[in-house]
Amino acid sequence: MTCPSSDAPSPLAKLSGYTLVEKLYEGTSTVVYRAIQSEQQCSVVIKALRHDYPSFSELVQFRNQYAIAQALSAQCTNNPPLLGIIRPLSLESLGNGYALVMEDWDGVSLASYLQQRSLLLPEVLEIGVQLADILHGLGQQCVVHKDIKPANILIRPDSKQVKLIDFSIASRLPKENQEVQNPNVLEGTLAYMAPEQTGRMNRGIDYRADFYGLGVTLYQLLSDRLPFTADDPLELMHCHIAKAPTPVDQINPDVPPMVAAIITKLMAKNAEDRYQSAIGLKHDLVSCFSQWQTAGTISTFELSQRDVCDRFLISDKLYGRNVETQALLAAFERVAHGAAELMLIAGFSGIGKTAVVNEIHKPITQQNGYFIKGKFDQFNRNIPFSAFVQAFRSLIGQLLGESDQALDL
Repeated sequence: MTCPSSDAPSPLAKLSGYTLVEKLYEGTSTVVYRAIQSEQQCSVVIKALRHDYPSFSELVQFRNQYAIAQALSAQCTNNPPLLGIIRPLSLESLGNGYALVMEDWDGVSLASYLQQRSLLLPEVLEIGVQLADILHGLGQQCVVHKDIKPANILIRPDSKQVKLIDFSIASRLPKENQEVQNPNVLEGTLAYMAPEQTGRMNRGIDYRADFYGLGVTLYQLLSDRLPFTADDPLELMHCHIAKAPTPVDQINPDVPPMVAAIITKLMAKNAEDRYQSAIGLKHDLVSCFSQWQTAGTISTFELSQRDVCDRFLISDKLYGRNVETQALLAAFERVAHGAAELMLIAGFSGIGKTAVVNEIHKPITQQNGYFIKGKFDQFNRNIPFSAFVQAFRSLIGQLLGESDQALDL
């Protein structure tokens, strides 16, 4: 590879067949360049890991990004290629890591674009409709992006066409559970993270988590600010879980109440209260856009008229355990005021002991506490104090994820 200047990252210089043109982005772990492919003389974008010795998780995320984007871009019998994403061309070995070669769509990140100018209401609605289409395509192929935000959205300034990028932490599981972790090491971006992604809601993660991230993004586009800001990650996490955001039309009076209602629904704390389909969301956004274009105003209408879930979902809500959960919550309140207690929960396998214990995730987050748990089971009888070892291993992991300043406290 031919480099444009001597300060180009050395790993990219080892990639043959490309000529670097300009650096587009440089983060803590990745660098992105525009380059010319020597053989076909076409412009491409290359994303590579910055470090000479990347971690195993970084390598896994890089391969995951390529595999999912390639599957979404491929023509198959059941689903056409998804046009709302950047098409990957190849995954090249590069030293101890990889370089991901992608088509050059000639767009800029929405985050960068917002630093130059604000968007008008019809432009935001148009972007929202496009993103709803993209999320529908992801849902058809059972892909959850898990990091919807302006930095992961490309926009063409002239046409306002958008595409979604960065599938490094995306999942192809219909539902997954997030374990409790220190907020500094959680996957995703905390400012745009759905409550269930924090691991402190006792709820699974599915495609509706992306609706929450889209809601935060639209909120930011219309108000030029995030719904929640905090210096402490745990406090920000608590805001997503329990605090209602200020309605966007109260921050920006030019936002019609119906648009604000759509965003509020997208940002509902419980996934069951959000939109259940991207088609239903698109219908409401198109209704707002059409009314604004024709009349310059948006009249009140009933939301979710076309919002029909296209899959069978079992609610994560806990039923019939109010007495047990209230006893745990009361014990936690006593401990939060200085007491010390030990509670043991016994029962047959599969009866729901873990689900009951996990219900205290939310109040612990409110108190900036640490949640750890251990479980005695029939397969670990030969390990002394196995539940305590399991619990304190989790505590040590959370402490290791803290900053030096937090540990000094």
